[in-house]
Amino acid sequence: MLIGYGPGGGYDLYGRVVAQFLAKHLPGHPTIVVQNMPGAGSLLAARYMHDVAPKDGTVLGSLAQTLALDSVTTTSVKIDVGKMPYLGRVASNVDTGVALQKSGIKAFEDARAKEYKVGASGGGSTTVLFPAALTTYGGANFKLARGYSGSNEIWLAVERGEVDIVGAYGLPGIQVSHPDWLKGQEVVFLYQAALKRHPLIPNVPTLPELALTDDGRVVLRAAASTGDVGRSIITTPGVPPDRLAALRAAFAAMLKDPEFVTECGNRRLPIEGASGEEVDAMVRETLQLPRPVLDEIGRMMK
Repeated sequence: MLIGYGPGGGYDLYGRVVAQFLAKHLPGHPTIVVQNMPGAGSLLAARYMHDVAPKDGTVLGSLAQTLALDSVTTTSVKIDVGKMPYLGRVASNVDTGVALQKSGIKAFEDARAKEYKVGASGGGSTTVLFPAALTTYGGANFKLARGYSGSNEIWLAVERGEVDIVGAYGLPGIQVSHPDWLKGQEVVFLYQAALKRHPLIPNVPTLPELALTDDGRVVLRAAASTGDVGRSIITTPGVPPDRLAALRAAFAAMLKDPEFVTECGNRRLPIEGASGEEVDAMVRETLQLPRPVLDEIGRMMK
């Protein structure tokens, strides 16, 4: 199980809990070894899976929810995500922009009036996409500081005062690592990457709500829709159909496993499952977005 980011974030948390329970439902009950492979917003791990890894279903990945978008907006990415099937989704994911209250930032409007430094990882990750899109279409004065391995490392940079804002911190990870934030303590949520406001943060505006133009609203909706892919597990191209069917059946059984459900509850990890076929359909929808929208998103992710 390759995790496309460093330890501690949402992709890591979900990848590890799947690795713990999926083997129970696979023929032969194989051991699943977890390896973090951060780099370029999980594109390093994606390239390895696409180009190098065995194509027999023995290599799985917890990769960026924007992977399909990255593959069609970044010319240097030679990955055919449409041929990389998903086993399924554990949970959808709403990313948020987060700042410390002591920073003085009270709401997104403040970022329209003053420049703030936003921590981001590499590649076309959500930590890059969302603040870049809001700078272009929401009037924000964000300056990206790239190169962090994931949201956990970016948050440490916020606490050290290196940056002001985490560009994308997933609600599932927040519920696990920082549940007090959802009680209005310590932080300010500036935006949420969703098509409708999440019940846990009902007063935080969505990306489309912050658009200043109709064209911007189209782009921000496309960016926000990646949350539907959320925390999903993918495998390599070329997996034999019978083996892919076995992997998907095991994943579906895991989602209903009382021990898995209990463990996710203990870890405060929400479950909003979807089948591999459903996630594949979401990916196809992304790959079919109008070329002008994709080109604009690609420009912002550079």
